[in-house]
Amino acid sequence: MKAPRTTVRVAGALCFLLAATACTSGSGDAPTAPRAPKLTTTTPKAGGSVDQVDWNLPMGEPTTLDPAKVGDYSPSTVEANLCDPLLRLNADYSVAPGLATSWKQKDPTTLVLGLRHGVHFWNGHTMTAKDVVASLKRQGERATQSVNASLLANVKSIEATGGHQVTVTFKAPDELFLKALVNGFGAVSEAAYLDKAKASYGTAKGGLMCTGPFKLTRWKPGDSITAERNPDYWDTALKPKVKSLTFRFITDPSTLTSALLSGQIDGSYEISTSTAKAVATSDTGTVYYGPSAQTNFLTATSPTSPLADARIVKALSLVLDRDALIKNVYNGAAQKLKTFIPPLVWQNSPASAAYDKAYDALPAVPAPDVDRAKKLVTQADTARRTITVAVAAGDQQSLQTLTFLQAGAKKIGLKITIRQLQPTQMSGLFYDPSLRKGLDATMVLGYVEIPDPLSYAVQMMTPGSLFNWAEYDNKQVTALMRKAQGTLDPAETASLFTRAQARYVKDYPVLPIASPYERLFVNKRLSGLPASFAYLHMPWAAHLGGTGKGSS
Repeated sequence: MKAPRTTVRVAGALCFLLAATACTSGSGDAPTAPRAPKLTTTTPKAGGSVDQVDWNLPMGEPTTLDPAKVGDYSPSTVEANLCDPLLRLNADYSVAPGLATSWKQKDPTTLVLGLRHGVHFWNGHTMTAKDVVASLKRQGERATQSVNASLLANVKSIEATGGHQVTVTFKAPDELFLKALVNGFGAVSEAAYLDKAKASYGTAKGGLMCTGPFKLTRWKPGDSITAERNPDYWDTALKPKVKSLTFRFITDPSTLTSALLSGQIDGSYEISTSTAKAVATSDTGTVYYGPSAQTNFLTATSPTSPLADARIVKALSLVLDRDALIKNVYNGAAQKLKTFIPPLVWQNSPASAAYDKAYDALPAVPAPDVDRAKKLVTQADTARRTITVAVAAGDQQSLQTLTFLQAGAKKIGLKITIRQLQPTQMSGLFYDPSLRKGLDATMVLGYVEIPDPLSYAVQMMTPGSLFNWAEYDNKQVTALMRKAQGTLDPAETASLFTRAQARYVKDYPVLPIASPYERLFVNKRLSGLPASFAYLHMPWAAHLGGTGKGSS
């Protein structure tokens, strides 16, 4: 999920959306539709070393860098370069060996991980199976408050069965566990350091002890986070070319635009559409668009929300002109979605053809139909016609999307009230129910971390799951997804999941809107880093280096 940015004015957003009509004073000619950008997975290969890079986190300062707790853009962007996971996500969303060089499913309930030899933590201590066991087990402990705790639900035991071997025994087969090792869930920290730091682990005070290409050297709250390259990094192919990497927290899009144009900031993922347009024609650097696993959708925050009634969700879908939205809000840099899971997630699955076929068979994204939407609102059980929606303050695209939706809702007798939340509130509401009080819905810029669509769907569509705030409960969907998670055959998993997907899509538990492409800006003196959304769980800065054009 995402952390928000600083406030922008709703009036300005509305003017932007109505640029072709009332807010313009030109000849009245319809504006030319923006072209869909060319997508690239990586930027050109880097050359020489660079002394210093200043990188921005447009979603704000992380609240933690503890791998067990990173579940948002800013912390993951930093942590991915500090703490190596057992498996590594590639830029194309495929999976490769990380700290684990082998994995063998001895039987349906026994997984054996072979660990890499010769890996050292930043303090020089050798990584062993003991560290892996401690890192995984603590995610199931209540005191850790891990965002990944549910991934241990089917685990019976995690044991070191050799100096560099870990055996995981399951109560029931679980096809998601292994794939989840690509993110913070699979990141390895030193056991002794964890024991000493306890609750302060991952904070500015407690620090980290990992094996990644960069090591945390300074965290100055409210100002910056600094990481220095690890000269003893185990992956010789990814020896960092950048000596020092400083993360800044510029959340205002205009300020960030100026900093990128002046060279004060060398680059940023997740730049806004307005920033991308402003810097696209400069000679300071390059804007890259990449494949994305991001998903923009509207979801109810409680079972009493008007959006808990599928007819209200469907009615809102019918007043949302997605073509106009993608053109005006995303400047063409997004794709419509039939559901809330983007196709990139399954593209490297052995069963990708089955997922593609099932997605193609889903109902088409509806064209606007106000009359039909009005009838659905009339038929709805809820008497409430006002919907209070949370959005990240400063998230221009989500705010503009809500403004777009707000205008359509008014035509069918619904009132959308927009409540902008500041960074800690917006990020926290995904995990703290108390922060959802007084809200009916939230505009989500979520993302699928694991290269398996089931991983996100179970969090949204099963009773008691992390993000099923409306308490959606379709027993057929639940049974199919549980069975899908319990089979280790990719074809069977795909068959079961897509049957569940076909069912919950009809139920309209959430309103899918679009999947924005990844937007990256990098200074002309730098190159080499991934341009796809996979950066969030890759050691992306280890790919970064100079181009020879002003690099140091």
